[in-house]
Amino acid sequence: MTALLFNQQSHTDMEAKLPWLFLLHIIFPAVQLCEIPGGNFFHIKSLNAELLKLTEETSKAPNPSIYLALRLSDAHSLEKERQYLKRLKDVFKPSTSQSAVRYQKHPGTGQLALYLLALRATCYHMETSEDRHLVTQLKLHLDKEKKQIGPGNTGHPITSYYQYSLGVLALCVNGKKIDPRVIDKLLLAEQNNKFVHNSKLSVDTEAVAGLAFVCLREANPELRRNLGRAVQRVKGKILRAQTPEGAFGNIYSTPLAVQFLIASGLNPNEPECPKGVAALLQSLQEGKFQNALMKSQLLPVLHGKSYLDAASKECQAETESLDISTLSHSNETSKPSDKMINVYLNVERLSPPQTLYRHRLRVPQGSTLLDVLKDAKKAANKPFTFKTQDTLSGPMLTEVMGVEAQEGEHKYWKLYQAPNTVLEQGIAEYVPQNAESILLKFVPW
Repeated sequence: MTALLFNQQSHTDMEAKLPWLFLLHIIFPAVQLCEIPGGNFFHIKSLNAELLKLTEETSKAPNPSIYLALRLSDAHSLEKERQYLKRLKDVFKPSTSQSAVRYQKHPGTGQLALYLLALRATCYHMETSEDRHLVTQLKLHLDKEKKQIGPGNTGHPITSYYQYSLGVLALCVNGKKIDPRVIDKLLLAEQNNKFVHNSKLSVDTEAVAGLAFVCLREANPELRRNLGRAVQRVKGKILRAQTPEGAFGNIYSTPLAVQFLIASGLNPNEPECPKGVAALLQSLQEGKFQNALMKSQLLPVLHGKSYLDAASKECQAETESLDISTLSHSNETSKPSDKMINVYLNVERLSPPQTLYRHRLRVPQGSTLLDVLKDAKKAANKPFTFKTQDTLSGPMLTEVMGVEAQEGEHKYWKLYQAPNTVLEQGIAEYVPQNAESILLKFVPW
């Protein structure tokens, strides 16, 4: 049976793992090659406090990415972190939790991986029977993903290579054994340039896979040469993806890219990483980071860390040093005003080609795209329907005008500023301007 490939860890295996965890402590200290310029203390602490404030929102399911970021920070509110961890454990425990929202009742590869990374960042060693069940569950997820990819990487993972990479990273950081075939699939995908989205390089996928390769390079001496080459290829792709403004790919993929550069090491004399950090700090000050997941990926960078630092976390000397009262209100999402603007909403599908909806809407200035969709649904003169699904990165558009992806169908609703500018933010963060035309297009990925 498949489960036999991922046998639970014995006492002997744990003894063998202890030197590995000690080695991680030596290999992955915070690398200060992407130093944060002085004068940014207030912005960093404000971001810390913003994420801490999100832990008090009991109406939303807890997000392991937020907890992981808070644990990798140098500033802590230990009691609030403990309360949030308790909520996370209630949601992710093997038995179904009544408090869990739909997407977390049966956590998929990515959510479970982030949860195991979060536990490691709290100096947790995953040794109870319940913990081992979660590790085995993630291994089984990866085995199914591997089989879906097929021989010679002819297919796609069930989820995505991003989530697949995150799963490999979580197991490695926790010092758990990984099926070599799972690693081989990831190496082959990177070598064959499979980390793309809409025919473009997916920088965040490259970054997470790169973090996994850096971790695996030290844990697998027999694969060290191949993994080292993969790390260098990933680094080259990410550096070539840097824009003139300093972002890697776009500003929202830059936090993970910089995490990878921190973990892999970069020549201090090269300007790419400092330029990327400068772009992140400018965007943070301009209030561009409104999404909780993006904020949580950024915070470790501002403390000079990556997800690999969860492996070497020391918790004994931590003290209470973070207060929500330090929260800056300057970056809060703008609220709709009394002034009304025009937004043009268009909905199309490619196969078969069809315009499903086209209408001009009057909405309050400052409305998010999600607000626009809600207003369109309320409008009596032009019927409009849509559905969303809660994810760790916020609500995701899953169905519009009755059209949704069927099981196994690699299609999704892509967001554009018409005619062809892809929106980099989600529906809950993007704020259309007056006379702007928004296009929702059902396309393959």
